[in-house]
Amino acid sequence: MKLVARPNSVETVGEGRGKGSAGGGNIVPLVLDKPGPQEPRTPSRESQHGLDWFIFFLADVQTGFGPFVAVYLTTQKWTQVEIGFVLSIGGVIGLLCQMPGGAIVDAARSERVVAGCAVATIGISALAYALWPIFPVVALAATLHALASCVLGPAIAAISLGLVGPLAIGERLGRNARFASLGNGSAAALMGACGYLLSSRSVFLVTFILAIPTLLSLSRIREREIDIAQAHGAVTREKPDKKATSVWSLVCQRPLLIFAGSMLLFQLGNAAMLPLMAGVVTTRSSQWAPILIAACIIVPQAIVALASPSVGRKAQAWGRRPLLLIAFASLAIRGLLFATVTDPYLLVAVQVFDGITAAVFSVMVPLVVADVAFGSGHFNLAQGIVGTAVGVGASLSTILAGYVSDKLGSSTAFMGLAGVAALGLVVIWLAMPETRRTA
Repeated sequence: MKLVARPNSVETVGEGRGKGSAGGGNIVPLVLDKPGPQEPRTPSRESQHGLDWFIFFLADVQTGFGPFVAVYLTTQKWTQVEIGFVLSIGGVIGLLCQMPGGAIVDAARSERVVAGCAVATIGISALAYALWPIFPVVALAATLHALASCVLGPAIAAISLGLVGPLAIGERLGRNARFASLGNGSAAALMGACGYLLSSRSVFLVTFILAIPTLLSLSRIREREIDIAQAHGAVTREKPDKKATSVWSLVCQRPLLIFAGSMLLFQLGNAAMLPLMAGVVTTRSSQWAPILIAACIIVPQAIVALASPSVGRKAQAWGRRPLLLIAFASLAIRGLLFATVTDPYLLVAVQVFDGITAAVFSVMVPLVVADVAFGSGHFNLAQGIVGTAVGVGASLSTILAGYVSDKLGSSTAFMGLAGVAALGLVVIWLAMPETRRTA
């Protein structure tokens, strides 16, 4: 059967649920046309496992560019100003290049080639950090790493969508999140051990070496099983429809704008919570602070690894809105508990709510974007639009929360972050339509 898109129509699951189903905008429905051989895609186990391990090793590679950068450059006698400048490069480029990165993936004829070039670039950047830790080389390496990262996220989502199709993408994204979480955890342990037993330079050499199994895993994904049009969010049409496939029509879609605004609010409330909490823990229990903070990072990762596949399945069974509401409610509760709990050890338990929100949004962001961008052919550009909103929210969060904490105290800052999360909850409840698609 061919999938034909009709623009400016509304398809919501569970109409009549009140305010939650309002504001559908122009979400394009699945319309079944003439009978044909096309059935739900079933990729081979080799391609599925290749994508699993590609995501796992890619998480390992990306972990090397986390806090280890500051530690390594400090040992190389860099000033804090120089370190801060290099770290800022990634943030600025990541914010500015989200949409261009998505557009590049949409324009590509092979997402595997784009992903492979990006991984190779990151591996070379890591090697440059290790061999030539001088300012011009490191600044160039940081720039290349940030540019490559801007296309990797959309490329992974595009490969996933091209392999399994829009009706099975939820469960596939949950599986992606599980392997990414496992990769992050294992890489943090491996690189921490290398940095402690060998040297901080060894972290970047390990990162370079890990790029090799990452590329080998990517090569196991069979190119012929990736539907290129489907990977870009396009559908087969009997006649071209310029309005449905124009970038302007996509950008003006009300559900996309509402979701991007919601994600800005989410990151505005979320990004500063863990750094603020780390400062509180250090003040109250300086001796155990490193262990407690490490536990606060591990607990959410474990929950993401365990729960993400279930989130993908529930998103198809329940719809997207219930899970988005649960995630925003969990973030608001987490902020309130951080503001009121004084025992530093109980703060680790509060991080369970961080695991819930992380498990939901690791699946829900590309999933809702795939729903809304269906039929446009610009799925990855739409990811870039939402990614830009996420970056803006994260940047503002740390600045504003830090200012409030300095002036009014950490408890007030946590209450403010909880209030932002509550505002996001209201936006989802009143304005965000259900975007789930059925055959």
